[in-house]
Amino acid sequence: MKKVLILMLLMMLGIDVTKGAKKVSWRVHTLFSVECQNYFDWQTVGLMNSYRKAKQPGPITRLLSCTDEEKKNYKGMHLAPTFEVPSMSRHPKTGDWYPAINKPAGVVHWLKHSQDAINVDWVLILDADMIIRGPILPWELGAEKGKPVAAYYGYLKGCDNILAKLHTKNPELCDKVGGLLAYHISDLRKFAPLWLSKTEEVREDKEHWATNITGDIYGKGWISEMYGYSFGAAEIGLRHKINDNLMLYPGYVPQEGIEPVLLHYGLPFSVGNWSFNKLAHHNDGIVYQCNRLFPEPPYPKELLQLELDANRRRGLFISIECINTINEGLVLLHAANGCPKPAWSKYLSFLKSKSFAELTKPKYVTPATLKMMDEEIVKAPVDNDDGKPHPKIHTLFSTECTTYFDWQTVGFMHSFRLSGQPGNVTRLLSCSGEDLMKYKGHDLAPTHYVPSMNQHPLTGDW
Repeated sequence: MKKVLILMLLMMLGIDVTKGAKKVSWRVHTLFSVECQNYFDWQTVGLMNSYRKAKQPGPITRLLSCTDEEKKNYKGMHLAPTFEVPSMSRHPKTGDWYPAINKPAGVVHWLKHSQDAINVDWVLILDADMIIRGPILPWELGAEKGKPVAAYYGYLKGCDNILAKLHTKNPELCDKVGGLLAYHISDLRKFAPLWLSKTEEVREDKEHWATNITGDIYGKGWISEMYGYSFGAAEIGLRHKINDNLMLYPGYVPQEGIEPVLLHYGLPFSVGNWSFNKLAHHNDGIVYQCNRLFPEPPYPKELLQLELDANRRRGLFISIECINTINEGLVLLHAANGCPKPAWSKYLSFLKSKSFAELTKPKYVTPATLKMMDEEIVKAPVDNDDGKPHPKIHTLFSTECTTYFDWQTVGFMHSFRLSGQPGNVTRLLSCSGEDLMKYKGHDLAPTHYVPSMNQHPLTGDW
């Protein structure tokens, strides 16, 4: 246990403890933004454990936004190297309650007041609900000064309509990006203040919060920060190299030849009869409950029988890797916190095994992973079943949040697996905000949530 305590202490101090980490010639710093809540604490534990396992070069800093009242009772200061930033959850001028603004506000504060921001060349900005699978080096991803790299967020439809025209002088430069952000420090210094101010601007524009304009299924301006990011970049003519391969949502199937180095568990996902939804653990104090873990997923051996297709099976392995990495982090933290030694279990034995260490050793980007969205695909993937080349293919089907479509989805997904249909499949799920809150079938298929148009937003036609 002493070794674990020393490891946690060194990580808090920002000392690189990643033995065997890749030697780099530029200084890189990883940032992620959270608040003083249990919800972010267990995510922090997972991200920090993955940072260690992935041997991510450079220091990592948690930008922690707490109100004075929250800080009085907060127990998680030891969870990560931390830079405290003023909370803007309640806007100091407008009184608007919007915690997501803490992300750009925290970055701006870090740039102004942290010594680390002086001694750095590149900055990697992640979200707390992510798992790092391998070293993420901005320059290796293709980032350049004046050309940051970002993941693709295709649902930001406001880049293509009146929203962009209202909030940036360069609407044609609006990039639909987010998630993983890899920046040269000089670009970040120019851009970050606009990220914050444009977020405030979009947040105040309540007239254009509607789902048909923003793509926000709740129509409440919750993704104003994402638009603030895209509009701020467009305002100063900052274009991104957009990559749709580096980051994967657990539950999705990676493309053949693609090795994602980042997992974003922002959506519910399932493996067999097991499922996980981060929103179900919003107030979960699991970090502070000795030896408690999230429900264990199926073991790797079980996946061999669950899925015959090799690539879809790889997707299942990635899904269990995500939750297992979080649980492993909880095991280490509970030990560091002085919890009593847990009773033996098959699952704990697996998390401490060489086979798990081998399965979760650092992954490295492949040439295919680094392919940007605007680059021409030179060679089509090959279908190993018949040896004939075929282009990339993706299957879509549309449903609503009703049991009528749920049983159809079960049958459709079963047939998809049995048929050997190449490529990925996505369910386009249309729900009203009220229906979505009650819906139980999130884990029935890989899902993309789309605004419901049952009641036409302009004409009222049903």
